[in-house]
Amino acid sequence: MSNDDTNRSLFPRNDCDPAELPAGFLEFLRPLHERYTPDQEVLASVRASTLSRAVVDGQLPGRKPLAMIVDRMADDDWKADLPGWITDQRNQMTGPADDAELCVKMLNSGAPGVMLDLEDSMANGWAHTRLGVENAVKALHGELSYVGKKGETVGIKPNATITFTRVRGMHMRQHGVFDGPCSASLFDAALLAYSIDPAKLKHPLCLYIPKTEHAVEAIWWGRLLKELAAAKGMPADWIKCMALVEAHPFAYQMEEFIYLLKDHLIGLNLGRWDYMASLIHFTLAHPEWVLPDRNTIPHDVPFFQNLRALLVDTCHKRGIFAVGGMTALYPSRVDPALNERALAVLEKDKKNEAACGFDGAWTGHPDQNAIAVGAFPEPNQLGYRVAGLTGQPDLRPLPAGVGKTTLDGTRAAVRTTIRYRHGVLSGRGASLLDGYMEDLATDRIYRLMVAQRLRHGIEVEEAGAIVVHSPDLIRRLYKEETSKLVAALPYGPESVDARRYEEAAAISLAMIEDGCFDPT
Repeated sequence: MSNDDTNRSLFPRNDCDPAELPAGFLEFLRPLHERYTPDQEVLASVRASTLSRAVVDGQLPGRKPLAMIVDRMADDDWKADLPGWITDQRNQMTGPADDAELCVKMLNSGAPGVMLDLEDSMANGWAHTRLGVENAVKALHGELSYVGKKGETVGIKPNATITFTRVRGMHMRQHGVFDGPCSASLFDAALLAYSIDPAKLKHPLCLYIPKTEHAVEAIWWGRLLKELAAAKGMPADWIKCMALVEAHPFAYQMEEFIYLLKDHLIGLNLGRWDYMASLIHFTLAHPEWVLPDRNTIPHDVPFFQNLRALLVDTCHKRGIFAVGGMTALYPSRVDPALNERALAVLEKDKKNEAACGFDGAWTGHPDQNAIAVGAFPEPNQLGYRVAGLTGQPDLRPLPAGVGKTTLDGTRAAVRTTIRYRHGVLSGRGASLLDGYMEDLATDRIYRLMVAQRLRHGIEVEEAGAIVVHSPDLIRRLYKEETSKLVAALPYGPESVDARRYEEAAAISLAMIEDGCFDPT
């Protein structure tokens, strides 16, 4: 069974209801689908081949300039087209687009940027996708609101925030539209463009592109963005975007990607949690790459710092923003000790990214905005270049001597995958667990960390004895952690929540045993 087939067998399809689509949208989408979905399928197959060469054959990604554009990129002075209306992105708040209250609060937070997410922090189901797009359109029009605790209507206050929408990545499909699956990236971008009224926008349509793996994918995006702009009667370069560096192969092709998408691209973002998952996946066959317990890995671990330097220098060389990642530990308004710790971790993390030359970073809670904004020079660091960086830095420095590898760490990973998947089955794509905001990216990390330890038979201590990570051990941990979660429920083992925990554990364990690690 292929990895793609395994994905499909473990998850229900996201089938849309065509009756709930805007009038005329299917006629708008069909010719786009016929042109772009076949190419998306080809690009997805290239990704699968690249990963297979790494995991099966041991051929790890490396720097290999694209021959098709080497001559065109020879002019060292070329720049991407950064528009004058965006100069400050010291903080970009992000959250699920299907949560209207959170979206409004983010847009009212004073953050220079906000990203409404249709992907990793949202459960992949039609009700969530439909609501997420509807909320994003209303937010872009300045019309989104929610009902407060006192029954009052709370809307978006006038602000200068740049609003992005993250569409689903090229690895995902939208079912139920046509006879065969439609590219989810195409579906989301087309539905957004079709639904908005450019006259109501305070700035051009801005998208976030996730999960890019190869520079040639920029050609697909560039063609699509130009065609959508033309359909709205706007200039060819009207739609702007940022792209996430979340896949290990992409780290070697950032400059080519910028060149191929330079009419639209205004920045790259280091999506470090997905990037860590991708790095683990590509090095899965290598025992020296078994990582320690996740929360013992420092934020400035060399494989992140080297990528930070390369990303910042590449972006600034080509005149676009370099944006840092999310700090997973969240503040708390009910736990003063956790709140103090979370904000201290946040400040340290953002100061490190500012020192690396980033122009800003991500946060997910309004209480984080002031610290994040204050950590970065105003309005940006576009003139910053990394001193002494020549050539390609080592993007795979071994994680030797970093963190701790314990059975408690494996147990925590098991427990988090169960709790995260329980949230997904309950309609949540992100859940606050033990002070950490866990979404699909961190779920991937934990599944892959367990798989690493299992694959290489890592030895750890348990009750004074040495135990080996084995299939029996992992199954035992899943059974024990599920039992604990069910026992803590107030409604007993026959409740809906209990059954969901059992299902969540079964899915998570099956994903590890079947080698199902790609995002879905």
